[in-house]
Formats: sequence, C-alpha cells, structure tokens
Amino acid sequence: MVALLLTAALAAAGSGILAPVLAGAAPRWGLVAQPNPRRVHTAPVPTGGGLALSAGFWIAAAWGLRSLTGWTGFLLGSLVIVATGLWDDRRGLAPWQKLAGQLAAAVLLVAGGTRIEFVTHPLGGMVHIGWWGVPLTVLWIVALTNSLNFIDGLDGLAAGITAIACLPLAVLAAERGQDGVVVLCAALLGASLGFLRSNFHPARLFLGDTGAMFAGFALGAISVEGAVKGAATVALSIPLLALGLPVFDTACAIIRRGRNGRPIYQADAGHVHHRLLQRGFSHRRAVLFLDGISARLGAAAVVLHRVAPWERSVLMVVIIAVLALWAARLNIFDDRPAHEDGVSRGTGAPGSPWPGSGWTAGS
Repeated sequence: MVALLLTAALAAAGSGILAPVLAGAAPRWGLVAQPNPRRVHTAPVPTGGGLALSAGFWIAAAWGLRSLTGWTGFLLGSLVIVATGLWDDRRGLAPWQKLAGQLAAAVLLVAGGTRIEFVTHPLGGMVHIGWWGVPLTVLWIVALTNSLNFIDGLDGLAAGITAIACLPLAVLAAERGQDGVVVLCAALLGASLGFLRSNFHPARLFLGDTGAMFAGFALGAISVEGAVKGAATVALSIPLLALGLPVFDTACAIIRRGRNGRPIYQADAGHVHHRLLQRGFSHRRAVLFLDGISARLGAAAVVLHRVAPWERSVLMVVIIAVLALWAARLNIFDDRPAHEDGVSRGTGAPGSPWPGSGWTAGS
C-alpha cells in the first residue's frame, strides 16, 4: 500500500510540476485553444496538457513497476497517441487522420500482448474468442480513446473522470492479484489529480486532444489488462460500467448525430455537460455533478462484480434504463438546446437534471 501511495504521489508531483511549466511554454509552441461557439471558454487558453499528464504517469509507472518489460506495447502506443493529439492541438487533423493515429496506437498495444481473450455471457461461463480478440480489443481501445476526448468539454471534467475510473479498475485488478495493473492505476490516478491543480475551473491549461486521448487510451489498456484479459476474465460489462459516463455520452452523441443526419465525427454542443450548462448549472457544479455520477457508476461496477451473472444482467438493464431516461430528460438526442431559457420544464425544480427531484443547480 505504501508503494502504491508513493507511486500516486510521484505521478501527482510530476504532472503537477510540469503542468504550470507547460502552460507558460505552450503559447510559444502554438498550443493555444481558441474560443468557438461549441466551447464554453471565452478567452484563449494554453492546451496540450496531456504532455504533463503522460509524463507524470510514465515517470511514476516506471518507478512503481521497477521495469517496463512487458509494457512495451502500451508505452509505444501511448507515444503514438500523444504525438497524434499534440499535432491535432497544434495544427489540427482531419477526422480520418486522427482515427489513423488511434488505430496505429491500438495495434501497437495489441502487438505487445494486450488483448481480450475471453468474454463472458449473461448466464455465466466464458467463451474463448481466439483471433476475434484482436479487432475487439482495437475497437475497445479506439472507442474509449474517443469517449474521453468527446467528454472533455469542461475544465477538470476528463481528468476527474479518469481519476475516479482508476479506483474500481484498481479494485478489480487487486482482487485478481495483478500488482502491475494496480501500479498503473495508481500512476494514472496520481497524474490526473496532479494535473487537476492547473485544470480545474478556471483552467490555466487544457488537456487538449493530447491528454484526453492519452487518458482514454490508458484507461482502455488498463481495463483490458486488469479485467478482460486471460481465462480469469470478468464480465466486459464491469469495466464498461466503471467507465460508464464517457461511454454513455459517446453512445448518445452517435445516436444524436445519426438521428439528425450528421457525421459521427462532427463536433456539436449536445454533450451531457453542455445540457447541464443550458439548464443553469455553473461550470464547477456541472463538473462535480458528473464526477458524482462517475463515482456511483464505479461503485456499481465493484458491486456487480460480486453478484451472480443473472443478477448482474438484470441490474445492468436497470442502470441502462435509468441512464436512457436521464438522456431523454436532458434532450441529449436532439440537436436543439435543452431549453432556450436554460430552465427545466419537467416536474423537477428549475435547473434540475432529474425528473421530480428537488436538486437545483445552485444547491
């Protein structure tokens, strides 16, 4: 436990020290996020903070693991992801170019031995999927990489969600005796918390695509290594739930854009954090509210890991139904704003995100 705490502390110190340095240097390197109608900030902000996040993570991981042997694919893939994100933050990349970088990173990870080998079914038992594990792992990694990137719309949101998701993944890995994965969770948790010092509202430095994609890639790799790799795999629904909020937001974005006849890769202002702001939430309140949802989903993932397969299936259906109702209440599937006046017209209190709740944006 002491070693894990030291790993997390080293990661936090690394990203926490590097972030302010990068914030001062980023404008000279052309790494500045300019305001636009989709973004909520109104002034230019240094970006590319993923350099600090990834550096803090790998410094601590190398110390905690004592050796990166066996993690070469993860390291090389993360370097490709950071390079892709950095170029996009500085110059801008076409969607297909960004996807190519993500696919290259995922392939390097899989080539290094990180892949889904077994899947479970709702009634219990496991199925060896053979070579199908390669495309499934690539799809999983690319999906999570984009999920964190999609939800990175408010100061501190993506970094906070990343830190929270590390906790249930660490618990699952510890129960399976995967000490190396627990170290990686501690390193990513610490690096995310250290970065939050410069990233929480009002942010002095943005993660940018560099950091959001790195965080998603790292969570994807850790979840495969810690939960769904090998014959002792847990249900894929467990890490899916631990990373539930970004996955949920991405699924809603895909449905929304397809429903409105727009390309999936075309950015919009319909994400869950945008909807909360439209309902009168303050910037910080929206971030803390969504962090709270992430924490509850992570706790649910740990609980569901301990129940029978059929009970897990029933509870997953209930959780998905609740999230779907919430999405409908927030008008997430529509292109138009939740409400033009930013106030809920449902049965809840003004600004309430829940049907019939008395919770308000200012409470």
